[in-house]
Amino acid sequence: MTQNNNFRKGFSFTAYKAPDLSPFETLFEIFKELITHTSGDFDEAISWLRELDKEYKLTTAEYTIEDFIEDLKKKGYIKETIDPDGNGGMAITAKTERAIRQQALEHIFGKIKRSGQGNHKSKSPGIGDEHTGDFRAYQFGDALDKVSMTESLRNAQINHGIGNFSLTEDDLVVEETLHKSQMSTVLMIDISHSMILYGEDRITPAKRVAMALAELITTRYPKDTLDIIVFGNDSWQIEIKDLPYLKVGPYHTNTVAGLQLAMDLLRRKRNTNKQIFMITDGKPSCLRLPDGQYYKDSNGLNPYITNKCYAMAQQARKLHIPITTFMIAQDRYLMQFVQEFTRANQGKAFYTGLKGLGEMIFEDYETNRKKRIKG
Repeated sequence: MTQNNNFRKGFSFTAYKAPDLSPFETLFEIFKELITHTSGDFDEAISWLRELDKEYKLTTAEYTIEDFIEDLKKKGYIKETIDPDGNGGMAITAKTERAIRQQALEHIFGKIKRSGQGNHKSKSPGIGDEHTGDFRAYQFGDALDKVSMTESLRNAQINHGIGNFSLTEDDLVVEETLHKSQMSTVLMIDISHSMILYGEDRITPAKRVAMALAELITTRYPKDTLDIIVFGNDSWQIEIKDLPYLKVGPYHTNTVAGLQLAMDLLRRKRNTNKQIFMITDGKPSCLRLPDGQYYKDSNGLNPYITNKCYAMAQQARKLHIPITTFMIAQDRYLMQFVQEFTRANQGKAFYTGLKGLGEMIFEDYETNRKKRIKG
């Protein structure tokens, strides 16, 4: 008697199931987003969390918002504070700041797909010296000492068999390496009032990108440097730990002051590779005059102000400091200004909305740090 066993090979698809998270973990993921939007204001973040709980039933009778707050205290994510007036309150700790940066890194870096060649000009590549454990197919120009013989021989046996062994170029595998070239980056963030105008929050995505970039550099490229500056009527440097608390102000846009500070910081760096990333959504509308007074003009593009910007771009070019501008605006006359500014520096410009801003900055950073920037 013959049995017919009809087994079919293939894929079985099931509905996606989110990973099991504890009540604390679920609320903590939301809390980190809210604390970023509220610029570190714990009370406002919890108030928003309560509203979300009413609408989406995030908690249960067994685990309430009050239980979540107690767990935040026990785990060291918040601490009690007393303001100068003697009033008590709660504030996030350095542990929370780090958790926010890690979350920003995971959200942005996780969206970046590995790509082949970059599209930015450079005259000579850096040299890889730290093995990553990742492999890719051999490409013309790869150094022979980077070829993994074990993986290449394995490919040859699979592709051609053991009996008639041969090794071809298509069998060769190269092990990826990190690069010796170190990068000094200054990230400029526009905090003028227009960053929250027209019903669009532009400052939160900008500082989320800054937090993610800071976490990437400090964890993966500890020899690289990242300085973060903000610019409104004036420009000043902020620390990485200050990023969650960053807010816009009633400022005009003094792009020249930001570029001056950025170049001052980069002059002190010994790294060969230096660059400036500038995130802005508005036209330059302010200068500080030698006597300390401010020259302001919000009506269109003022030639006196824009010419100062072009001069700074040319100065950065002479110092071999490329400027990449991420313009969060689509106004044609502003795009023309950025084009002239970029031409003066021979840098790069991206005209973008808020979506995809992080991925573009990460890809540009990764590409530039692998290449030696020369004049």
